[in-house]
Amino acid sequence: MEERVAIFADVQNIYYTTRHRYQKHFNYSAFWRQAVADKQLVAAFAYATDRGDARQQGFQQILKNIGFTIKLKPYIQRSDGSAKGDWDVGITLDVLDCARQVDRVILLSGDGDFDLLLLKIRQEYGVKTDVYGIDGLTAPSLIRAADRFVPIAHGLLM
Repeated sequence: MEERVAIFADVQNIYYTTRHRYQKHFNYSAFWRQAVADKQLVAAFAYATDRGDARQQGFQQILKNIGFTIKLKPYIQRSDGSAKGDWDVGITLDVLDCARQVDRVILLSGDGDFDLLLLKIRQEYGVKTDVYGIDGLTAPSLIRAADRFVPIAHGLLM
């Protein structure tokens, strides 16, 4: 029986950490081939902010063509210059919704806020977890909480 998997991609986190470490982009197509090989895909979500620009919409269309369901939040520029577009609660809710239907959750993020989520779904539902993140920029607590940490490196870059 094929392992049932669900994928959750924190697009902003992966974009900024990959750019910071490698000055390159994450290759979602290569990731997809690796993540779903010999597995039954139950769900795949990509969480992003919506600035409404054509380049970003083109990227979102690429993600859709790969197989992701895109979830968008409006991009909010604060008066102090910082920006908001945090998907932590939305990702958490979707992971909890899917946890009963899958054998493995694959999370693309380095955000340590997800460590408790991974521990909870393992304990309550027996779900295995993979985290894809940038080595050195992924929270150590998230790496410890995962069953498997996959460092994003050359084969997953473009």
